[in-house]
Amino acid sequence: MTDVSNRPCITLTGAEHALQAALRHADEIGVPVCVAVTDRGGNLVSFARQDDAPLMSAQLAQDKAYSVVAFKGLATREWWDLIRDDAPLRHGIVKTDRLTVFGGGVPIAAGDEVIGAIGVSGGSAEQDHDIATAGACVLGGS
Repeated sequence: MTDVSNRPCITLTGAEHALQAALRHADEIGVPVCVAVTDRGGNLVSFARQDDAPLMSAQLAQDKAYSVVAFKGLATREWWDLIRDDAPLRHGIVKTDRLTVFGGGVPIAAGDEVIGAIGVSGGSAEQDHDIATAGACVLGGS
């Protein structure tokens, strides 16, 4: 056991690569979005809002990325299946600050280690998830 962790974390360069890959995919499918990339601690590293992306999507994209790293790499679209049949959990957990329980947030990994996350908002939950996955995959994640 050691007193110091030496775990990998996404860099600004890596975050920019993921961000640009996501934006390219959004352009390809014609959906204007906001894209946020966070480090493993949920801190914003890179962000972009495309022209005509909904203003509210800016915070949602950041919250989706944060939700992923705050819960050990669980993609945001996986939350609903975990909570839908448990009414107390479903009604209580959604009051958790910054938690997002619909598609658009995916982990960015290096091997088996979550090094950050990418959150996308502006399209449907499925479109957001696909765009986020395109961004994460450029670094070998999700």
